[in-house]
Amino acid sequence: MDRRKFITKSGLIASASFIPDSLMLFARWNEKDDKEFFDVIIVGGSYSGLSAALALGRSLRKVLIIDNGEPCNRFAPRSHNFITQDGEVPSSISEKGRKQILKYETVFYHQDTALEAKKSNDIFVLKTKKGKEITAKKILFATGLKDLIPGIKGYSECWGISVLHCPYCHGYELRGEETGILGNGNLAFHYAQLISNLTQKLTVFTNGKSDFSAEQNELLKRNNVKVVEEKITALEHQNGNLKCLHLANQTAFPLVALYARPGFEQNCKIPMTLGCDTNEQGLLVLDNSQQTNISGVYACGDNSAFRSIAIAVSTGSIAGAAISAALSIEKFNFLK
Repeated sequence: MDRRKFITKSGLIASASFIPDSLMLFARWNEKDDKEFFDVIIVGGSYSGLSAALALGRSLRKVLIIDNGEPCNRFAPRSHNFITQDGEVPSSISEKGRKQILKYETVFYHQDTALEAKKSNDIFVLKTKKGKEITAKKILFATGLKDLIPGIKGYSECWGISVLHCPYCHGYELRGEETGILGNGNLAFHYAQLISNLTQKLTVFTNGKSDFSAEQNELLKRNNVKVVEEKITALEHQNGNLKCLHLANQTAFPLVALYARPGFEQNCKIPMTLGCDTNEQGLLVLDNSQQTNISGVYACGDNSAFRSIAIAVSTGSIAGAAISAALSIEKFNFLK
């Protein structure tokens, strides 16, 4: 592209900044055209999906991001442990990324929910809640996980604010504070090992009979970590900020933070309906190129890796590059 064409084109992109965001996102894709064919459909438009779209857009791949606007970390007020974005509001990071990525003329964004996908003759057909039927050569799931919040009163209101799953993401801000761990056995013991570095005011709440080993109990005691087995009845809070943990015996423990790892499931079931394998933890099983056991089906982010924005971005970039490489090799090696 010569300089004049580039400047003209850049001017068109710049003028789009005066269009409201909700319209700008749809400025280049004719949503009424269900016959449009993409190189890649990315299901999920948060950090990992956007990272993959960036790699693909820079490789001139025609990409459609389908996103329902409900990222897994939408409950967290701040994001940490991601270089250049430490302390930022999570939604502002993804919004900034989306605006940058949509400057690439082959990348499109559609707010919708993917419902089902089928593979036929190495082509994927995806149907959405809004009735769209979209076809592509490859499909990438950046769909995250759904946390299964327990029925403890106040838990859901505190989740992501003061009931937390990751000491690396939140621990620094809570250093030295009265802190609890909700869990039992090996997981709770490992939490105690990590969090004892951040605070000496640490209590493990097993919410029932403890199943720590004798050695674990000895180490917890030696490190001044209390263990409470009484059932939890409620988490008292103010706007999600934990104040006190209440037990069935009427005892109350003042707390500023509670670490917990609730169960989870795949946020999107489509990969499994396509035949993708999951491991014993329920995460998608991938090869080194982020591809599942089903050819042409890829995944990135929390649905298949340690939960972290930095790792989500990394796996998205790997997936985008791997998909583009696969498309290039298939085209280059094709013989009629």
